[in-house]
Amino acid sequence: MLKDARRRTLDLVADLNDEQLMGPQLDMVNPPLWEIGHVIFFHELFVLRELGEKKLLLKGAEELYDSFEVVHDDRWQLLLPTKEGTLAYAQEVQDRMIQRLESQEPSAKETYLYLLALLHEDMHDEAFTYTRQTLEYPQPKYSTNHTAGKFEAGAGALPGDVEIPGGTYMLGAVPQQPFVFDNEKWAHPVEVKPFEIARAAVTNSEFAEFADAGGYEREEFWSYGGRTWLKKSGAKQPVYWRQDGKNWQRRHFDTWLPLEENLAVIHINWYEAEAFCKWAGRRLPTETEWELAASAEPASGVQKAEKRLYPWGNESATSEHANLDSNFIGCVDVGAFAKGDSGFGCRQMIGNVWEWTASPFYPFPGYIVDQPYREYSAPWFGYNKVLRGGCWATRSRLIRNTYRNFYLPHRRDVFAGFRTCAK
Repeated sequence: MLKDARRRTLDLVADLNDEQLMGPQLDMVNPPLWEIGHVIFFHELFVLRELGEKKLLLKGAEELYDSFEVVHDDRWQLLLPTKEGTLAYAQEVQDRMIQRLESQEPSAKETYLYLLALLHEDMHDEAFTYTRQTLEYPQPKYSTNHTAGKFEAGAGALPGDVEIPGGTYMLGAVPQQPFVFDNEKWAHPVEVKPFEIARAAVTNSEFAEFADAGGYEREEFWSYGGRTWLKKSGAKQPVYWRQDGKNWQRRHFDTWLPLEENLAVIHINWYEAEAFCKWAGRRLPTETEWELAASAEPASGVQKAEKRLYPWGNESATSEHANLDSNFIGCVDVGAFAKGDSGFGCRQMIGNVWEWTASPFYPFPGYIVDQPYREYSAPWFGYNKVLRGGCWATRSRLIRNTYRNFYLPHRRDVFAGFRTCAK
């Protein structure tokens, strides 16, 4: 898996020239060259050094790549190693890690650290992917085979809601899960009222109706925070949309395409999702409602429900279950992947687009910071909103029903959409 993650990282930057590897200074992205070094430094810091290795494989790496010490805007001003030097550092760190793995059976602590570094790299590979979208770079090319969006093409829309019974739901991960992050710990009872949730995420066509109805100009649909963001951003439509006469187009990496009606709307921030819901007479689900709809076994009732690891059950994700792993290099119709339905009949709760919830990102009761990566969750509690489910670029080994992602509500660069609930 370490080699697979590294191959993906290298694929995502292989075609970029020196200028593209730095890119313009923007609030929402990192210079790709810096981000590669940060990923490698994380492996060295949280695996090799944590396991007692003293030799520094790159002198001054802390001053360059520690994301909590190096201020974001300074990352463009650093004297970074060249691309060749950065990749040589990457190879040296990986070689040392693989040597350790091959020389002895890893302990439980070592296994945890290797997985932590692996999944951290997977997260940054997703960030490399949306950075390419933000900077209008070409669609990435992968060295492994991809299905290029042919699977279940034309699956169409999936309208309607499903009814979810109320009761006591155990929100969060259970200790039997092989690897979880600290913000998922641990399952605790939450009372849930009966609710209705959409079978699928909101589509481009549905969101276009909101935009065409003047949704971005009508203040009554926007909260105070949303109005503040609108005024500051000047947004008149989704960030990568434009009108060609009477028709909408969207930008996919460096290519403008006619808006595909039945694809899940993507690159929508929390304020836009909230405003759409107000216009449509709907609401965003809480993260408890979202997880219940994805995880519970309807036949057993909510209170005694056996939680599924994935919407379809406990079997690991495949290309028949969900749009993950960049297999389709973009969104697909919301009606695709029927084999991935949850027990209640919700589709694509894993993959395609991250789904905003109404919930702010806070710790669960009894929260304890995981060591050694203390900064994973704790610094971000409060203003961030919870997203669930992963997106088309998320690695299948990372995502599960209990995984909690989090972003500030103004972020439109990430691969996020949403589904709605009846009021």
